[in-house]
Amino acid sequence: MNARAALFDLYGDHLRTRHGRASVAALVRLLAPLDIAAPAVRTAISRMVRQGWLDPVRLPQGPGYAVTPKCERRLDETAARVYRAGAADWRGRWHVLVLEPVRDRARRERIRADLAFLGYAPLTEGTWIGPWASPELDALRLPAHRFDAALEGDPRELVAQAWDLDGIAGAYEDWLAGAVDLVGSLRGDSPDHQIFAVRSRLVHGWRNFLFRDPGLPAQLLPPGWPGDKARAYFEQEAARLLPAAAAFVDRNLDGGS
Repeated sequence: MNARAALFDLYGDHLRTRHGRASVAALVRLLAPLDIAAPAVRTAISRMVRQGWLDPVRLPQGPGYAVTPKCERRLDETAARVYRAGAADWRGRWHVLVLEPVRDRARRERIRADLAFLGYAPLTEGTWIGPWASPELDALRLPAHRFDAALEGDPRELVAQAWDLDGIAGAYEDWLAGAVDLVGSLRGDSPDHQIFAVRSRLVHGWRNFLFRDPGLPAQLLPPGWPGDKARAYFEQEAARLLPAAAAFVDRNLDGGS
């Protein structure tokens, strides 16, 4: 886990519900159990400020950083998908984006990464589909025409063409095996900083599926989808480990050592 990813996870999983801000000293303390050194934390913070995710603020504890409105939207969208809050029912229709040509290669890559994160998949270079419209799409300001469309044909064939379900299923099976080993490394008397570290790695690994799994409706997935078993384990263990992890966060936000 690199420092930037760890900061996104920390703000999304803990700080977003604690006013979305923390001092630099607290951020360094909170990432120390993940073996992330202070210089890496500060470098990642500077990068996130340049990218519009964090703003500098003055806190009673000293210099700090708060999430921007752009970051709040991304964290809320992420939390809704990670913890399945407000999952929508599928109407049997598809949200289709037809992108206008973008000459700048770096911008094209950013658009592709953003659309994949939001659950869309490409049918062609310029045509992307998703099972529903993402509420975060407007913030991207894409040069695209949007359509709400019905498919003439078998939607499972469309899903198989657009997404690598076999690859996603295998990733879920691998993640679950690793997650069981990770959580099993804790003892009954493990201190809260170790529990925080294990839970952070558990959540981080699970969040990575947001870049692979579009969250397709159940009726479009094959029977015995391994993502269901993996999600059940994640939700169980993330909830069980949360009190000790939250205690570690609160103590360090209050200036503990």
